[in-house]
Amino acid sequence: MNKDIKEITHFLYEIGTLRKIARSHNQALLTSDISDNIASHSYRVTNIGWFLAKLEKVDPHKVVMMCLLHDTPETRTGDQNWIHKKYLKSYEEEATDDQLKNIAIADELQIITGEYSKRLSKESKVAKDADLLDQIFLLKEYAWQGNREAELWLVDNNQIKLLSSDSAKKIAQEILSQKPSDWWSSEGWSTGRRK
Repeated sequence: MNKDIKEITHFLYEIGTLRKIARSHNQALLTSDISDNIASHSYRVTNIGWFLAKLEKVDPHKVVMMCLLHDTPETRTGDQNWIHKKYLKSYEEEATDDQLKNIAIADELQIITGEYSKRLSKESKVAKDADLLDQIFLLKEYAWQGNREAELWLVDNNQIKLLSSDSAKKIAQEILSQKPSDWWSSEGWSTGRRK
């Protein structure tokens, strides 16, 4: 048990470094957004995944865990955008295995990450949809701020074309139709304090 506690602590320290890894699309989007890191990305992906799992009637626990863990290998492999992936080979499954192999109670996590990487189950496809939807949200936010490159990516719809579930496609269309501030501007603010 003490060995597990030691290895779990190592893993959690390693996962903490995801806050320090900037997402590599900043290069192609001609931006420098310090709030856009692997940890912040994974947080919204996980939330998206839960809602998609419920909408698509698949196992929300499995989808949430896939979303939470989908980029953990990037502590060792780095984040690679679609340009980098053309020229580099990344051994993400090996990195995940190395991260978890010394934690006896992590068997379930290894199974879940393996299932996600194969992309054969409905849950793994929904988790990937969540990953793509976060990118669409981000592109819309950047485009709204005037980033013309992000606007071009949105118009091209590459991420939307890759979505597999009906719910993800509907959310993508809603992302495009809303302003990023709609969540608060319609009813979330007040000119005065509550009495």
